[in-house]
Amino acid sequence: MNRPWFISFEGIDGAGKSTHIDGLANWFKARGHTVTLTREPGGTPLAEKFRALALHESMDPLTEALLMFAARREHLLNVIEPALARGEVVLCDRFTDATFAYQGGGRGFDWKVLQTLEAMVQNVPATSLRQPDLTIWFDLSPEVAAERLSTARVPDKFESQPISFFQQVRAGYAQRMNEMPSRFAQISADQTREAVWQDVVSAVEKTYQA
Repeated sequence: MNRPWFISFEGIDGAGKSTHIDGLANWFKARGHTVTLTREPGGTPLAEKFRALALHESMDPLTEALLMFAARREHLLNVIEPALARGEVVLCDRFTDATFAYQGGGRGFDWKVLQTLEAMVQNVPATSLRQPDLTIWFDLSPEVAAERLSTARVPDKFESQPISFFQQVRAGYAQRMNEMPSRFAQISADQTREAVWQDVVSAVEKTYQA
């Protein structure tokens, strides 16, 4: 377990993924790892500016997709790749699967164009196509997610979308998992917090034992 690892947390808004990412960071630290905890869109000062635009400004779907990938390139080169080169564990709250789910599934944007952008942006010196070693998908029905979000913070432009949008997002995640099943761990987020946490740990341990 002393090699670098890149783990992404995915799921629709309200699935509870952010609740467990800090817990997993502490889990790794307790085992002697240095952990970089980050998020997308964002992760660098410039990418955080892109995040603010993406979450709050109305724009064309292609513009939105390009903005997400521009933020990702900045994030990869300045945070993720350097951390992995130092042998750290990188835990990222969303990565490229979210773009396929939200822009591809939710917005209905061309899947092949997203794949082209992915190949361009995630081509880094260490690998031909940087992907997480493990993606933990917190799967939750949009109806339950909407109930959880009803008393949450003021919603951004994605969180305020109708349930039908999130049904398409969920389908986008499922399609992405079907394309790359070896790195996905699908976890039911409609459980107690303790049960979800146990599933997270089991998925991580399974990956490290492989």
